[in-house]
Amino acid sequence: MGAQQKPSGNNKMLFWLTELSDGGDFYNLFRYITFRAGGAFMTALIFGFVFGPPLINVLRRSQGKGQPIRSDGPTSHFAKAGTPTMGGLLIVGALLTSTLLWARLDNPYVWIVLFVMLSFGLIGFADDYAKVAKQNSNGVSGKIRLLLGLVVAGIAAVWAATYHPEGLQNQLALPVFKNTLINMGILFVPFTMIVIVGSANAVNLTDGLDGLAIMPVMIAAGTLGIIAYAVGRVDFTQYLDVHYVPGTGEILIFCSGLIGGGLGFLWYNAPPAAVFMGDTGSLALGGALGAIAVVTKHEIVWAIVGGLFVVEAMSVIIQVGYFKATGKRIFLMAPIHHHYEKKGWAEPTIVIRFWIVALILALIGLATLKVR
Repeated sequence: MGAQQKPSGNNKMLFWLTELSDGGDFYNLFRYITFRAGGAFMTALIFGFVFGPPLINVLRRSQGKGQPIRSDGPTSHFAKAGTPTMGGLLIVGALLTSTLLWARLDNPYVWIVLFVMLSFGLIGFADDYAKVAKQNSNGVSGKIRLLLGLVVAGIAAVWAATYHPEGLQNQLALPVFKNTLINMGILFVPFTMIVIVGSANAVNLTDGLDGLAIMPVMIAAGTLGIIAYAVGRVDFTQYLDVHYVPGTGEILIFCSGLIGGGLGFLWYNAPPAAVFMGDTGSLALGGALGAIAVVTKHEIVWAIVGGLFVVEAMSVIIQVGYFKATGKRIFLMAPIHHHYEKKGWAEPTIVIRFWIVALILALIGLATLKVR
């Protein structure tokens, strides 16, 4: 095989194998983001299939009665009593393993997204643990969760702004009007905090039916992964006339890992679910998607791609606000997927139709890359 070159300080994990390449052999494949994204997908998928059953068994034994079921929720949910929660640990574990194995770890954007995912995952884990321990649906105080989430998002916002190109720092890019940038100045950080925290909580609110949240999350991850890859390539940004953010292409590896890990989780979360994602997964994944939107400068497009999550969150906000003002309800129950349950829609019908909506919105979001 000959003398092996020592990997440079910038190349970590599997990417160092490119140091063995002469430019035309197998090792050269590791230079390509798309190849490593495929590796991340397969790694996360296999992780889910291998560690899913033992994790579910551990959660079932340790949690006893499983996730508490809301007493004021749809009556059909009482049949789910005893189902363990914290299944998000499977996705987070698969994501962390695949990203650390296949991504370039000298890329700051990779670390920003991982930081947000793990931090929100810890917040969600604490909330899930409190619910299981108390055996009621009230976990960690909402104010504490919000405060911790804002702190994490604030750190991520400053971190991202530090590494954005000088011309894009503290700027808000608009889809369609591609030459337009809004200088947000000091408001960029609080705006970014709202994007990340709002994203985390919106996905959390969507996670109310078997398989409902994970498929739209995977669809969104695929869409944001394509966007991250495109804005990280100068030739693509010139063709699409979007802003170039060097280094974001590596985010495709994280997104591919999310899709692989999500499919592995969906195998066990498909109706009837053997495990629930819990706040551990929903907050982690929602926060990560919001962070990807921030680092790629596609916050507005994320509101389109993640429109299903936005609608779920807005249904709760509207319901609470209207009830406080009038004492009446607009929806039979919020979030809105419970409204359709109350109207008599079967759970699989709601889930699949919401998946369709998520896919349509993702395609609309992708279309903004070219439309101007």
